[in-house]
Amino acid sequence: MITNKSERLLNKVTIVTGAGTGIGEAAALAFARAGAKVVLVGRREAPLRLTAERIGRAGGEALVVPADMSHPEEVDMVIARAMENFGRVDNLFNNAGIQGTGGNIVDMAVESFDELIAINLKGPWLMTRAALRVMIASGAPASIVNTSSFLSTAATSGTSAYSASKAGLDAMIRAIALEVGSHGIRINNINPGVIDTPMLRAHGDAVIPPLAARAALGRIGTPDDIADVAVWLCTDEARFITGQSILVDGGFTIPGPR
Repeated sequence: MITNKSERLLNKVTIVTGAGTGIGEAAALAFARAGAKVVLVGRREAPLRLTAERIGRAGGEALVVPADMSHPEEVDMVIARAMENFGRVDNLFNNAGIQGTGGNIVDMAVESFDELIAINLKGPWLMTRAALRVMIASGAPASIVNTSSFLSTAATSGTSAYSASKAGLDAMIRAIALEVGSHGIRINNINPGVIDTPMLRAHGDAVIPPLAARAALGRIGTPDDIADVAVWLCTDEARFITGQSILVDGGFTIPGPR
């Protein structure tokens, strides 16, 4: 339930992609707690509806827009729906992403590589481009946050494509920050460590204890750990931060990722 709304983002319109599960769901709820009106985006409508119901039951406001972020026409539709319903876009959290089938590079299909790059890198680029067009036109300060990964600067066997997609996000925001800073628009990345999401659980519960043991804080992260940082980056408290990729990993990567 959404309680104790802080109103740090009161009536700010925030788009959250991948809002049906995991980090995206937690972020949608966190933005709503902060007073934002939330546009919920993802490829599967049913989970988005469940997130919207949770927000609505607690007195928040959410709009469900099923869409695939790798398709430009669907991205444009998301922005159009947000403008039709709320008249503005103040914040964007590009969270949607996949791990893909992964695997050793010599075995990985080209189609798998293309899908992973399309969703993890092209999708945020398309959403950012579309959102910036209305943000700049509004003349108001705005913030964009992307979900990157600790694997943008590290790697494990089988992550050649995934790591490349996230490293691309880290490079992308530096150029965009320079392009839009004069408009009062900030863009940053969150680079999560190991987070307890359905994506992680797909590898089996047995992987969690050894991963938790490697972190300085002795646990893996929760979706709320990332969601709260996403909200903070969109508030005035982070007003002088832009073009940064912020590692949020509980100290998991201090000794290295292996």
